[in-house]
Amino acid sequence: MTRDDLILQTIEPTTHDLGGFKVYRTLPSRPRTMVGPFVFFDQMGPAHLEVGQGVDVRPHPHIGLSTVTYLFTGAFDHRDSLGTFQTIEPGAVNLMTAGSGIAHSERSPEAERVAGPQLSGIQTWLAMPEEKEEIDPAFEHLGAGELPEISSGGAIARVIMGTLWGQTARTTCHAETIYGDVRLAPGAQVPVDDAAEERCVYLADGEASIDGLPLEPQRLYVLRPGIRATLRSARGGRVMIAGGSAFATPRHVWWNFVSSSRDRIRQAKEDWKAGRFPLIPGDSTEHIPLPEVPKTVSYP
Repeated sequence: MTRDDLILQTIEPTTHDLGGFKVYRTLPSRPRTMVGPFVFFDQMGPAHLEVGQGVDVRPHPHIGLSTVTYLFTGAFDHRDSLGTFQTIEPGAVNLMTAGSGIAHSERSPEAERVAGPQLSGIQTWLAMPEEKEEIDPAFEHLGAGELPEISSGGAIARVIMGTLWGQTARTTCHAETIYGDVRLAPGAQVPVDDAAEERCVYLADGEASIDGLPLEPQRLYVLRPGIRATLRSARGGRVMIAGGSAFATPRHVWWNFVSSSRDRIRQAKEDWKAGRFPLIPGDSTEHIPLPEVPKTVSYP
């Protein structure tokens, strides 16, 4: 099988230096905005911050999406305007559904700052189907032990969302979604599930190939529909698999807002500027202002 037979699109990352660690963003991009419901795909780190430092993502708003935080190392304290407080640690999943509007913050726990925080993980946003874009906000957390794991062929695969390799995660899906974390030992191999309409693979760490084609780190490889393929690693690696059903209508992305309607995004911008989003209990004294030129946009 040639590369063109297997790979529909390769998306190069945009790199942002956040002072002490880097973020690699592959969605949204000029070549492509979405893969299934995934409309945002960031790899954070890996990084080891100095003692006393930490990550402080100040309060900011979202509409029309679900955020999914999944860590390899480190921890975050999540707070939101529903009153949620939840520390997330490696292998667990935080799913925050913004719907009609929510504000949240993510900060390094104090215990992490004392030791010098480590940080490595993936944050994604999932667009909502049109009929669910304005549902009530919600939050759920599943610990690492609550997500299915499959061991086969020298690989350990954790199902974060949806159904993969015959196992289904309890994580809420608002649209058909697959999302998995595959840890490949040296010499391991595992098939890539071919059931989803749109799929991509992403090498987060180490070395891996798909049907003999080497994967470069921090690139998002969109696979052709229906193609069966096998992930392999000679030296060990970590690959994320993501996708789901294609959306029938496009989604617009501006800063932290996702919607099928540009007018709805304009309204959200005005609401944040005017202070009409709810405050976050325990973290309400500062916020991220609405940017003039956001780093996250869809194209065109």
